[in-house]
Amino acid sequence: MKRERITYSKEFKIKAVELSNAKGNMVHVAEELNINKDTLKRWKKEYAEGRWNKVGSMERSAEQEDNMRLRKALKDAQEERDILKKALSIFSANDR
Repeated sequence: MKRERITYSKEFKIKAVELSNAKGNMVHVAEELNINKDTLKRWKKEYAEGRWNKVGSMERSAEQEDNMRLRKALKDAQEERDILKKALSIFSANDR
């Protein structure tokens, strides 16, 4: 049996995070609002990182987009380097 995915408004998320910050106990706030504590923890992290603007939307800044692009490029370059290292070791082992 499939569970329905519940979507919460940005305003609800912001109020939940602010309530959690005010009360100091995330578990009790999550129970009161009938949401998973891990969900509230993720919302708090996103809120602290500034991923929500003043009205609560999840828009990324140009700097965050650039960071994401650069991290992907770095990961791709590291994978290519690792593949080349393995190929070099394979071909140099055959020369011996």
